[in-house]
Amino acid sequence: MPLQQGSARMRQRTVLLVGIVVLLAALVLAVVLASLLTHGRQEVSPKMLKWKDRGTTKNLQEVILGRCYNYITAQHPELGDKDCLKIWESLKDAFIYKNPCNITPEDYQPLMELASHPIPCNKSLFWSKTGDLVHRYTKSNQNFLTLEDTLLGYMADRISWCGDPSAPGNLHLNTILCTLFSSELFAEAACGVVQVMLNGSVEAGAFRSS
Repeated sequence: MPLQQGSARMRQRTVLLVGIVVLLAALVLAVVLASLLTHGRQEVSPKMLKWKDRGTTKNLQEVILGRCYNYITAQHPELGDKDCLKIWESLKDAFIYKNPCNITPEDYQPLMELASHPIPCNKSLFWSKTGDLVHRYTKSNQNFLTLEDTLLGYMADRISWCGDPSAPGNLHLNTILCTLFSSELFAEAACGVVQVMLNGSVEAGAFRSS
């Protein structure tokens, strides 16, 4: 009997020891897996969040001010009373330190008011997918104006900017919003006969479906 009891205790201790070893091994494996997963997320996240399109145009302030002064002094001196510094500040206030997804047309309203100017009747020319051609045409024919021939369109042409809640960011969503709002104001200011230049050779059509 004592021998059988000793053997039973020995088996119990062995089973208990094996159970403890298995439990410790499982804990170590769980810690290692958690560490690998966390490290993997830290490496992947920046790549997933990285913006791959155009960033904010370099020296944006200098570009905007330079174009503004050139427009009101060399090209259209009749608009010499425009304040380019105030125009820049209103543009900056519209997007800087703001989430690009939360920007609204109202954020650009002060900019539109400062940069707007009368558009002569019968001179408005709208275009879609004919950018190079239409601008060569208006350059040689002063009887028509496109959005890019206005002060706001001239300043914003082919540049990009955006904001971030903590710092200036790299998305150009706000540029798109500003362009759409500018186009709407340009359309509202048009009067008389309005001209349109479209590209009829584009398979997808001259206009977007949305």
